[in-house]
Amino acid sequence: MIPRVPLLPTAFLEPRHEEIVAFARSELAVPLTQLDDAFAAGRLDEDGAARAAVKALAGTRLLHEAVLGEARSLCVARREVAWISGFADCLLALQGLGSCPIRLAGTDAQKRRWLEPAAFGAAIPAFALTEPEAGSDARQLKTLARRDGDAYVLDGAKTLITNAGIADYYCLFARMAEDGRHVAFVIEAGTPGLVVARRLAAMAPHPIGDLELKGCRVPAEQRLGVEGGGLDLALATLDRFRASVGAAALGLALRALGEGRAHLRRRRQFGKALADFQLLKAQLAEGFVALELAHLAVLRAAWLTDRAAAPAHGAGHAADRAAAAAASSLAKLEATEAAQGIIDRAVQFHGGRGVVKGSVVERLYREVRALRIYEGTSEIQKLILARELLQGSLAGEG
Repeated sequence: MIPRVPLLPTAFLEPRHEEIVAFARSELAVPLTQLDDAFAAGRLDEDGAARAAVKALAGTRLLHEAVLGEARSLCVARREVAWISGFADCLLALQGLGSCPIRLAGTDAQKRRWLEPAAFGAAIPAFALTEPEAGSDARQLKTLARRDGDAYVLDGAKTLITNAGIADYYCLFARMAEDGRHVAFVIEAGTPGLVVARRLAAMAPHPIGDLELKGCRVPAEQRLGVEGGGLDLALATLDRFRASVGAAALGLALRALGEGRAHLRRRRQFGKALADFQLLKAQLAEGFVALELAHLAVLRAAWLTDRAAAPAHGAGHAADRAAAAAASSLAKLEATEAAQGIIDRAVQFHGGRGVVKGSVVERLYREVRALRIYEGTSEIQKLILARELLQGSLAGEG
C-alpha cells in the first residue's frame, strides 16, 4: 500500500471528484507503481516508459478530465496520479496542456483530428512555447512564420519541450515575420523541416528536448485561431493549468508526508521510535499544516477557474476571470514552495537513507524541484500578485 496522510474535508469538492480519487487508488496504483519499478530497473527506457504511462492512463476518466474536464477534476486527477507516480503525472499533464490550445481555439475538424485522440490516449501532444531567449517572457519569441500561398513556412528553435521526440503533434507558437503578431499552429511529428535537435536529461526523468524548424511548411488549416491571437492562446492555456501544477506538487507532498510518517513510526533510535521524539512530531505537524493550507489554495483556485468558465453573467464575468488568475498564481506559488519544504523534511526524517538514490523520498526531492519553475517561476508568480496588489485590481477592491 502506498503511504499517504489523510486530507481534511473541503467544501470545494463534490462526490464526482471523490470518484476520481477512488478510481486512481483502486485501478492505477498498481500499474503505475509497476511501471515506475520497471523504469527504475532499466527494463524500460525513458521513451518506452512515457508511452507506457499514457497507455496505462488511456481510456480512464482521469485522462478524459485532464484533457476535456473542469479545473477541479483536473487538479484532483493530477494530485492523485502524482501521489502514485510523479513520472506518470508529467505525462498526464502534457496530454492536457499539449492539446489545450486546440480545445480553446480549434475548429471542429481540428478537435476531431487532434483533441479527441489525446483525450483517449491515442495520440501524444506537446506544448512548444519556450525558446532559448524566451522563457518567462513569451512575448520575445524568435520563431518566425511567413505566409506562402495556402501554407505557412516556419523557421526557429524551441527548447525544454516536454514530449519532444515522442509527441505525435506539437501545438507550437511563433510570430508573423511581416508584423510580429503571435500565431499558433498544430504541427505533426515527421513534418519536413521539424526536427528534434537534441534530447535533454532532466534531474527527474521525463522526455524533454529541443526542436528546430528550418523551412517547415505547415498548411494554413493547421493554424489555431487567428493571426495575432497566439500569445493570448498560450497564456490562456497556462492560466488553465497553473493551479494544477500546485495540485501535482500536493500529490508529491502527500506521498512524502506519508513516507515520513511511516518511517517515524517504524525507525527506532536511542531505544524508542522516532515518532516519540517531540521535535520530530512538531515537524510532522508543521508539514501537515503546510499541506492543508496549500490544498485549500489549490482547490479555491480551481473552483474560481470553473466559476469563471461558466456562462457569462454580466459585468462580473471579467472580475471572475481576474480573481481566478490571481488565485491560480497564489496556489501555484504556495503549493510548490510548501511541497518542496515538506519533501525536504521527509528526506531529513529518513537520515542517510533519504539521500540514497532510488529511495522514494530521494526521487520525490528531484521530482518536485521543476514544479517551482515551469508554467511560471515562483518569482514570476510573486510579481503577478504584487502587480495586482499595487494596481488595486484584486476581486472585491475598488
